[in-house]
Amino acid sequence: MTVKFDRHSRIRDVLAARPDGRVLLLRHGYNLGDGFVDILSQYQTLEDAHREGRLRDLDALLATLNHETARA
Repeated sequence: MTVKFDRHSRIRDVLAARPDGRVLLLRHGYNLGDGFVDILSQYQTLEDAHREGRLRDLDALLATLNHETARA
């Protein structure tokens, strides 16, 4: 099953679907910290994180997620 990520995908979705999700999010400015203990942040959408300034260049992140997921 291929996962299609969009602005409404949640941080949790990226982490669940991608083994490199934590690294990709960090490259785009989203720091999960140690253990990702903030439960509410797991359910934050990518768009909300971007709007709040916690995530940079959302379009590039989505392109990377969707391109690399399609190849897998």
